[in-house]
Amino acid sequence: MLSRMRAQEQETFLCKTKPGIMTKIERFFKHITLTFAAIVLWATALADGTTTFEVNTPMMVAAGEMFRVEFTLTNGDAENDSFKAPDFGGLDVLAGPVVSTGRSMHIVNGNRTTTTSMSISYTVVAQKEGNITIGAAEITSDGKVYKTKPTPIEVVKQDTRQQEAATSQGTTVQNQLAEDDILLRMNLSRSSVYKGEPIRASLTLYTRANIAGFENVKLPSFNGFWSQELPTDNYQAQRVNENGKIYNSQIIKEYLLYPQQAGEITIESTDLTAIAQVVVRNNRNFDPFFGGGNEVYNVRRPLSTGKITLSVKELPAGAPASFKGAVGSFDLTSTPPTSELKANSAATYTVRISGTGNFSFIQAPTLSLPTSFEQYNVRNTESIRSTTAGMTGYRQFEFPFIARAEGEYTIVPVEFTYFNPERGEYITLSTNPIEMKIAPDASAGANQAPQVVTATNSKEDVQQLGSDIRFIKLGAPVLRASTTPLMFSSTYFLFIVLIVALYVVAYFTLRRRIRDSKNSVLVRNRRANKVAVQRFRAAEKFMRDGNRHAFFEEMLRALWGYIGDKLNIPVADLTKESIREELQRRGVDTKQAQHFSDIITRCDEAQYSPAESVQMNDVYADGVNIISHIESKIKR
Repeated sequence: MLSRMRAQEQETFLCKTKPGIMTKIERFFKHITLTFAAIVLWATALADGTTTFEVNTPMMVAAGEMFRVEFTLTNGDAENDSFKAPDFGGLDVLAGPVVSTGRSMHIVNGNRTTTTSMSISYTVVAQKEGNITIGAAEITSDGKVYKTKPTPIEVVKQDTRQQEAATSQGTTVQNQLAEDDILLRMNLSRSSVYKGEPIRASLTLYTRANIAGFENVKLPSFNGFWSQELPTDNYQAQRVNENGKIYNSQIIKEYLLYPQQAGEITIESTDLTAIAQVVVRNNRNFDPFFGGGNEVYNVRRPLSTGKITLSVKELPAGAPASFKGAVGSFDLTSTPPTSELKANSAATYTVRISGTGNFSFIQAPTLSLPTSFEQYNVRNTESIRSTTAGMTGYRQFEFPFIARAEGEYTIVPVEFTYFNPERGEYITLSTNPIEMKIAPDASAGANQAPQVVTATNSKEDVQQLGSDIRFIKLGAPVLRASTTPLMFSSTYFLFIVLIVALYVVAYFTLRRRIRDSKNSVLVRNRRANKVAVQRFRAAEKFMRDGNRHAFFEEMLRALWGYIGDKLNIPVADLTKESIREELQRRGVDTKQAQHFSDIITRCDEAQYSPAESVQMNDVYADGVNIISHIESKIKR
């Protein structure tokens, strides 16, 4: 009875407390459920907007097997041209990059998930067994840079069946391009020329396939030639018949070459790798409804022109004294000064050489003036353009002078000799002789004594023919000294000594100037550094403007022109070997002589190099330094 009453009391207590406990438990589970749901929704939203950049490629491939390497950007907005391809570590890239984009949306239990992707794929092949690592690719999305991890790939030996399949697939690609579908040739306008005669060299590509680009380009240095590149922008592709096949021919590079030495000169081989695009139908991906199934592969084909030998004939012997290396076809015109001048008046004698030929080697002709004429530095102007036939235009020389003494003079004709390769002979052109009458200088005063001047003497040889007769005063003179007379004083004798000294200095100075002006070798030697400095300034201006071709061309003119004037050797007769030997003979050490030749070689190569492998600042500094060094070593 007692136990039954206790059981009823416990049941009554539980019934009173149970609603409160159940309410707390329900609230606890409700909070847990809501928290878990919020975490799931947050993770889903976070996953929906995460940007990733990954690489997808097989970890093991067979040698010779083609496979794909795919880079995928997920939930990102890539910036234009921000993708940087990786280092494929020795894999041959056959096709790519191929860019594709996609967008997908998933709805699960009312939750929508959107994913965007951009894939960049390459078709590659591994030719050798071993371990290869594909480097990290890089892309920029929303201002942030993403990189893939370096991916190792194991290249294993093929089994018989895989090898047959890979060989069949590779043969299919290679068979699309025949051995003679792409040809590279260096075409010369002539096979035999005279020394200094221009020849046109055209680097021409003959192709029966689409060309995507070139690699490993090696152009010749044209040793033994003075070369100038011609523009090829106006050349259009032409269809030509070569050995019974129709090709599309395109001139890639074209040069004007001026041989600087006689004999057999070899033009180095031009080598490059052409990347041809080959379309192969893949039956595995062919769809009868949508079509497609074609794949584009890049096939690399090494090309070479081979060495070319050119026969260069020496110019005939017996060249006139006025021949200075001009080869071509030229005309000579002149603009003489007025036939009547006053003494101490300035005038200019102008000579113009026009035509077609090697204008770069034409020097100013010699103008012989009377000894009483004072001649100044020659001014040179030119208008020259390069054509397929050679340089055409004109070069004009202005000879300023001052007639110092009156009289009648005859200016002898100016002669210019060039070699005409078509006629095979030297041709001498000359101007007409000029008769000039020099009148007395009215500004010199009206009380000049009579003078006799001939065409063979100078003003210093003029003789005075009159003398003064003073009046004789009769009677006893009365003289009184008002001031101390200058005559026979110490100041008087000092003036006499100074006048005599100045006369002696002026006399020997004038004699030396007259003697030096007749020495053409000395004149060229002295003006060598001055002319080089002027050309260096012009080259510096081209360097500041970023004009590489004009800069290196002006540097070559400065270097060749300076050494020709300094050593008194015509530029047409200069070679790198002769320069080194002559500099060493003049006291320049072997290292500096070789350095001078190296600078010329660098300028030649940099003019036509497709890449900026030679810095203009370095070449300019080296050129100035070597000229300064040679100038200090060779005084005369």
